[in-house]
Amino acid sequence: MLSVYFQGVAMGAALILPLGPQNVFVMNQGIRRQYHLMTAALCTLSDLLLICGGIFGGSALLGQSVWLMNLVTWAGVAFLLWYGWGALRTAFSGDVQLASVSAMKQSRWRIIATMTAVTWLNPHVYIDTFVLLGSLGSQLPEAERSWFAFGSVTASVVWFFGLAMLAAWLAPVLNTPRAQRIINLLVGCVMWMVALKLAMQALHLV
Repeated sequence: MLSVYFQGVAMGAALILPLGPQNVFVMNQGIRRQYHLMTAALCTLSDLLLICGGIFGGSALLGQSVWLMNLVTWAGVAFLLWYGWGALRTAFSGDVQLASVSAMKQSRWRIIATMTAVTWLNPHVYIDTFVLLGSLGSQLPEAERSWFAFGSVTASVVWFFGLAMLAAWLAPVLNTPRAQRIINLLVGCVMWMVALKLAMQALHLV
């Protein structure tokens, strides 16, 4: 069982480590120290639901619903373009707002809504959890699937909370006007690159 658990950890880590919208958002909240642990917890909970859904039967549902995948894809493209535009506009503005007491008053519900969109409107999440992890996990004997899912979720817990806490620890260094410009530029570029890739895939250009 331990070998199956560590296989799940390795697969979960391999899929979660690449820089994407979700990781960028968690990092940004950590730097701002705005509900960063809550953000990490919600990302982990989302991964738990998606991973378990994929391993215990969701992969077949997604494979049979092309229109649902297209709907999620184009909704994700629109959201990522909008979010990326906001980050790029901030990066090139003359006044970069730093995290402060007033900034900390940003509604937690707005952060929850943004995190939900970044996670659930990203088709790559479904490909990683439902298609890749789901197809691998569903091939295992029924008694071993829970261990594989547990290992994959463990990777998410360690990664998201580690990223959020590391970013918060580095906040004094990263929360400067120059660093904030670079971070917002990075966020905007990542969001637009992912949106472009998703749009091209949806149009079958890649």
